[in-house]
Amino acid sequence: MEDMRAFRDAVSGWANGGSGAAASDLSVRLGLRTAVLLEGPSDLAAVEALAARRDRDLAAEGVCVVSMGGAMSVARYAGLLGPPGLGLRLTGLCDEGEQRFYDRGLQRAQAPHRDFFVCVSDLEDELIRALGTAGVEEILRAEGDLRAWQTFLHQPAHHGRPRNQQLRRFLGTKKGRKIRYGRLLVEALDAERVPTPLDDLLASL
Repeated sequence: MEDMRAFRDAVSGWANGGSGAAASDLSVRLGLRTAVLLEGPSDLAAVEALAARRDRDLAAEGVCVVSMGGAMSVARYAGLLGPPGLGLRLTGLCDEGEQRFYDRGLQRAQAPHRDFFVCVSDLEDELIRALGTAGVEEILRAEGDLRAWQTFLHQPAHHGRPRNQQLRRFLGTKKGRKIRYGRLLVEALDAERVPTPLDDLLASL
């Protein structure tokens, strides 16, 4: 696990203008064959939580899950990790509204689009719809966030919005909350209620 964290750190440094030597060496040492490109750390937490639920050790299978820090970074990461760079198979999740960035980035990296799975709004929305808003609110209660949630609902800016949109916004209002709930929402899902894009991604690995 420490080696996989080191690989992610090396890739991040490479994407920000550093050398790719460390990432290349670690890729060989870890026997990597696939890179899962995700927009942010909350998506990474969700994917790793589902893998753990299904007793999958992705690192042992040669799979690295990478948070890119935004959809507009896909061209850079696809170029570094895909056919032009380390030669790994690329897969991942993308939001429907960001698909154009993925299409251009993957085309430039000569990577197939079919291996990417599309969320209608984003993965948080998929998870909230799978659990139902009442189910998500029960998790907020269990995690001690109910008072903060109720305070959020009383703010005029959020009045009149659908409850699922309010929940999505709430999860993003505090640093680290989306990451924590990315894992918690997946852990709370019934096995047959896993959102299709997330389910299909894991099945493809």
